[in-house]
Amino acid sequence: MKCRKCGVKAVMNMRQHKLALCKDHYLEWMVAQTQRFIEKYHMFTPQERILAAVSGGKDSLSLWDILWRSEYNCDGIYISLGIDGGVNYSSESQKLAQKFADERGLKLHVVNIKNLYGETVPEINQRTRRGQDKPCSVCGLIKRHEMNRVARDEGYDVLVTGHNLDDEAAVLFGNILTWSTGYLLRQGPVLGADHPGLARKAKPLCRFYEREMAAYAILRGIEYIYDECPFAEGAKSIYYKKILNNMEGDRPGVKLSFYLSFLQARDSGLFASPVDDEAKLLHACPTCGQPTSAPGDCTFCRTIARIPGTRNEPLSDSDVGG
Repeated sequence: MKCRKCGVKAVMNMRQHKLALCKDHYLEWMVAQTQRFIEKYHMFTPQERILAAVSGGKDSLSLWDILWRSEYNCDGIYISLGIDGGVNYSSESQKLAQKFADERGLKLHVVNIKNLYGETVPEINQRTRRGQDKPCSVCGLIKRHEMNRVARDEGYDVLVTGHNLDDEAAVLFGNILTWSTGYLLRQGPVLGADHPGLARKAKPLCRFYEREMAAYAILRGIEYIYDECPFAEGAKSIYYKKILNNMEGDRPGVKLSFYLSFLQARDSGLFASPVDDEAKLLHACPTCGQPTSAPGDCTFCRTIARIPGTRNEPLSDSDVGG
């Protein structure tokens, strides 16, 4: 198969777009498409400060690379969770994220959960009521809190994540199965900062397939961690991805159509806003200052308070490494 633009041998064939491209034109296409999505969904401008959440994986590092190539003012944040799983998962992924930043002269904030709170995420999970389960819930809680904290305290205008189309379609599929309207209302390319203390969030890769992101990382020579999180096995999101992949094999483009049709339906008023708007019920957590709807301290602070000897005070700039 030949590249549609120049006629040389294509390295990537995207059946959903009926488009085949060579290496150079594919990499150019990815950057141009990302810029188009940024503008279409009003994610951010070249004048704003951007913080990219990086995990050492293909999607987040590729996103940072694209924004760097596009000359956006973008720093990174890596959260060291202390997950081993027999493959030194956290330490290896941190090394790759740091290597990526060093090679391009970029700034990477490193937040080490054990250094800050005395225990790793799996250890913190053992102190919760879900202590016998996988730490995914606690992990998500901590990552969201720390990313928002750093974005807020360091003065960033927007926090970007590397969620791709496969991620978004799987989450959407699961939320529709249970009609989780609260989550459906908030799912989209941009989540606004609708309360003081919350960072605006954006997903510039939300319309790219996972295989497209993997191809970009390989063609750009980006070294990333291939292992999934050791706790990901058996996750519902992976099960939903398998179902959607089977559908995609029979009907190329079905995942993209599913996601875009949802966004169109949502924007057309398919889901009415709840009468008791949660945003109106938020207040600042007295300990960390981040918005919460819980009475008193937020869920994060109540979780951290279970750790013996943990300080119960707001964190300072010195708690973030650059």
